[in-house]
Amino acid sequence: MKRSLPGKPDSHDGSRTVLGRAVISGTVGGLAAAAAASLAGKREDDHYAAPLNATSHIIWGDEAAHQDKPSLKYTLTGFLLNHASAIFWALFYEKLLGRGESRADQGALHPTNWNEGPLHDSSNIASQARPMLEPILDAAAVTAAAYVTDYYLVPKRFTPGFEKRLSGKSLFAVFVALAAGLAARDVIRATKAPRK
Repeated sequence: MKRSLPGKPDSHDGSRTVLGRAVISGTVGGLAAAAAASLAGKREDDHYAAPLNATSHIIWGDEAAHQDKPSLKYTLTGFLLNHASAIFWALFYEKLLGRGESRADQGALHPTNWNEGPLHDSSNIASQARPMLEPILDAAAVTAAAYVTDYYLVPKRFTPGFEKRLSGKSLFAVFVALAAGLAARDVIRATKAPRK
């Protein structure tokens, strides 16, 4: 097996490229958002598929928002559109803000030893929590940009469509799920990073 030099990504390892990382974090974010939307659809409208069906309004028009039952035409199309959108926003997270492999190689994800210093040293605690907090804040910033873009900048035909079937509270939960999914990989890596 070919090994890459320390600190240098192996070009054959898709998880080390921006696109490779975006596919991973976008997939997790897209699945989380789709699950949150489906659960909210069941709770608010008694139909799991309704919010994803509504997302397919981009292709099928407003009739998609009135579909309740799962179908290849509406549900699968809505799921794939949501998934593609999540990967699109994950590109911004990974390229502009995400911790990614290159920052991990530079030590950004390696917190100091939790046992160093006195327990009451708040600066040490803050520096230890930072590697887990940064990806969460970065994902929240990207998700906020996605919300503003999706609901204030693009034409109505290209909105996510969830708003056609979900309340504002549930819509907020969908975007929180997206942010959590985008940051999940970096947060997990930060918690598993070897202690210095």
